[in-house]
Amino acid sequence: MSDAEVRVRRYDPCDREAAVLLATRLETGVAHWRHADAVRRAVVGWIETSLADADADDRGVYIAHDGGDIVGLVTVAERRHFTGEIDAYVGELVVKATYERRGVGTLLINTAEEWARRRGLRNLTLETGAANGPARAFYARCGYQEEDIRLTKTLSHYSLPVKGE
Repeated sequence: MSDAEVRVRRYDPCDREAAVLLATRLETGVAHWRHADAVRRAVVGWIETSLADADADDRGVYIAHDGGDIVGLVTVAERRHFTGEIDAYVGELVVKATYERRGVGTLLINTAEEWARRRGLRNLTLETGAANGPARAFYARCGYQEEDIRLTKTLSHYSLPVKGE
């Protein structure tokens, strides 16, 4: 990919339909024990919420496009870390499958980082699925370090509540 092909610009409401279609790419790396329909509803909901709030002062929504074709999306907002610091937070970064490994993700993450710098924020954080090896490798190459780990145990059976609880 050359810079002459793919460009990044702010989201415009006319991009909505194409941006929502990218949502299913966010299903990659979700734990296999999660219900697929619930995951699909969640990722579409994330994108729809981010697009609806795109004009808020504390967020940015950017589209990667190749001419008229929407090929990626990144959303970034301010979010309070548990330490009290305000970080920039990437809610969604998604690239169309046919544009993977062509530099689009790098253009998008660089855009989010520049948004954070302009706001004077010191950290940019994000989350991805533990099983999403390609995304984790991409973020590591971009200089991101893993900070938190969430652990889940699927219970093989449900027990009845103990009397008095």
